[in-house]
Amino acid sequence: MCAFFDRFKKPTPNIVESPPPPISGQGAGLQKPEYRVKPYFIVASVEMGNTTTKCILTGTNMETGRSYIIHKTVSMSRDVRLPKPGEEIFGTTLVGTPITKESVAELVRDTLIKCHKDAGLSIKDDLDFVVRSTGVVAAMDSPDQVGDFVKSLANGCLMAGVPPKKMTPPMSKDNLPKKLQPFSFADKVTFCGTVAGVTPPIGSSGVELVANEMEGELAMAGMKEGAKWTTVDFRNPCLSIDFGTTLDGRITSYVDPKAEYPFARTIGNFCGLAGAIPDAIVRGTGLVQEGKGTALDLFGEKSIVGGLSRRKNAIVLEYEEQAHENIDIRIVPPDRKHFGKVPLCADIAMESGIALIGCDSGTDYSGEEILKEIGADIYRNHGKDVLTQVIDHVCARMALRLLDVAAEENLIPPNASIGFTGRAAISGRKPEIIMEGITERGLFDNPNDHVVFVDDGLARGASLMGRCMLSLGKPKEPIGGVRGGPCIMNRRMKIGK
Repeated sequence: MCAFFDRFKKPTPNIVESPPPPISGQGAGLQKPEYRVKPYFIVASVEMGNTTTKCILTGTNMETGRSYIIHKTVSMSRDVRLPKPGEEIFGTTLVGTPITKESVAELVRDTLIKCHKDAGLSIKDDLDFVVRSTGVVAAMDSPDQVGDFVKSLANGCLMAGVPPKKMTPPMSKDNLPKKLQPFSFADKVTFCGTVAGVTPPIGSSGVELVANEMEGELAMAGMKEGAKWTTVDFRNPCLSIDFGTTLDGRITSYVDPKAEYPFARTIGNFCGLAGAIPDAIVRGTGLVQEGKGTALDLFGEKSIVGGLSRRKNAIVLEYEEQAHENIDIRIVPPDRKHFGKVPLCADIAMESGIALIGCDSGTDYSGEEILKEIGADIYRNHGKDVLTQVIDHVCARMALRLLDVAAEENLIPPNASIGFTGRAAISGRKPEIIMEGITERGLFDNPNDHVVFVDDGLARGASLMGRCMLSLGKPKEPIGGVRGGPCIMNRRMKIGK
């Protein structure tokens, strides 16, 4: 009988959802959120993507090192105000919404203020740090242009009343708030640009290799933080894949625990399209806004785990195959300056020995119309239920194809960890399907010890980046270093000397 039921068992994914901060105190009227009474490091992650613009407030209990989501304000990026006369349009979102420096700054300002107001927190008194990031890179000509966008985000933060000192590393430990000083190692180590024990992938010419590099950095850091809620030791070597509207992520190297330089190198990047592909399929159905609707509008971003999951039938498989005939996943050729509309320097990456693994539909999203036709056919002939299944399987197969390319390049050693974040990888039954695929590939003896799915990866990463910049650490709960290895604090101190 047990053998019979074993056939239906599937690996249960490690899915990390954002818990609210604990409550402190006892009795009616005496209970308060823990961040009101204990030393908390509160960070605002300001993210403007192609689909959503968010301000997510995270709080890290410095006594335990655990991070929580205090509040989240989300708006649709397509609703950014239209350019005013005299403003210069310097870019568009993936669906063509025009943006200016002024409109971006105002959207960020309003989102920041609303988030703090709804949370009952003061930007001036309660907020400790702000990290800005963007995935809106589709209309840019080269990776370095993202700097102008980040400046617009910074202007919005300033307009909201964020002091400049809360966006840059402190000069010394004494410049930190009193509540944080006991937890800072700024007098023993220096911040040298590495976040979560990984150096960024700068090419031989000193330029960034992909335009959304900062998102990849935050996603990697966020998965390292999120994995602390599981039994997975998510430290180097690891792969992080962020399936937002666009694709980003990193592959890091193994580091000898005895090496003098304790930081991992970035040996691979993921880039191109992710959620934009199911978005195109959904737009073909007519169920969402023409030209700007997304799969998020239709299905949300919650994962489904447990219960009886249906096997993939012939109809779902046929449509999955049709979609993937129009999805291009491979090492980005050195002559490409964009892949999936994301600006990159593929030639420099190849010269530097860094694998750029890209995902596209056609050439720079030229396959969008074909995907829309597939979506229209699914909905017209089979309805929303089959559409849901197809999208889950299409996205999961995208993730698995990315891993296949990485494996072909020998970038997934047996001691690696793999993390996913972003709506196109963690919603619906995608985590379950991805875990099945990883298990079938035999990448690890026990996949559950190596794979995590983390929500709010960028916000978690922003919190961890802030901790790195302020040298706030928990040596007994290390994030840097290698899987199974010790904390790298001592080696960092030697480098500082």
